[in-house]
Amino acid sequence: MGKLEKLHAASATDRQASSPTRPNMPAPTLPRSSASSTANSPSTRADAEVRDATPGDLPAIHAIYAHHVLRGLASFEEVPPDLDEVRRRHAEVTGRGLPYLVAARQGDVLGFGYCAPYRARSAYRYALEDSVYIREGSAGQGLGSRILAELVARCERLGYRQVIAVIGDSANAASIALHARFGFLRVGTLRSTGYKFGRWVDSVLMQRPLGPGDGTPPAT
Repeated sequence: MGKLEKLHAASATDRQASSPTRPNMPAPTLPRSSASSTANSPSTRADAEVRDATPGDLPAIHAIYAHHVLRGLASFEEVPPDLDEVRRRHAEVTGRGLPYLVAARQGDVLGFGYCAPYRARSAYRYALEDSVYIREGSAGQGLGSRILAELVARCERLGYRQVIAVIGDSANAASIALHARFGFLRVGTLRSTGYKFGRWVDSVLMQRPLGPGDGTPPAT
């Protein structure tokens, strides 16, 4: 993807994709974050934290996302949303009690990620879709791994059963590898579902069970 360092595609709040075939797979143990293997590296500084996004973080989130819309294939949006729309999307996610996180160092937002409902229809209510974006120049510090690890842990505690990654561009090796490290299995590729920058673009579908997955019915 050239200079782009986007680690995952836009969520169900800003584009649509067809539902993947539901795999019958056991819930894997959450792997050790790749951030832990680089904890002593100069490129992974101890002062970077992963926390809930605040309203004050939204201008930085807007700038990060706008860059990926304009320069990358991870998002199938072609015109960046304005700041008010970013605020609306943040409020929609957090209003559902779902995690919307940033990775920040001394107040400087380096990346963000969130989980949103995979689909609006009621039978999908235990399935989520994750999104993780890293600011240009901030990749390679384990930030994507830390954000994704926290998203998975929080959504398991909330009682959700599946999380799905819809990754723009089948050549997005970084995002595919990131999700594979956290137990996501590649369940399909939707060929040429997008057309951006003068070419057709695939969507890669990856899926990970949360908690007991489909091993037990939900409590409610």
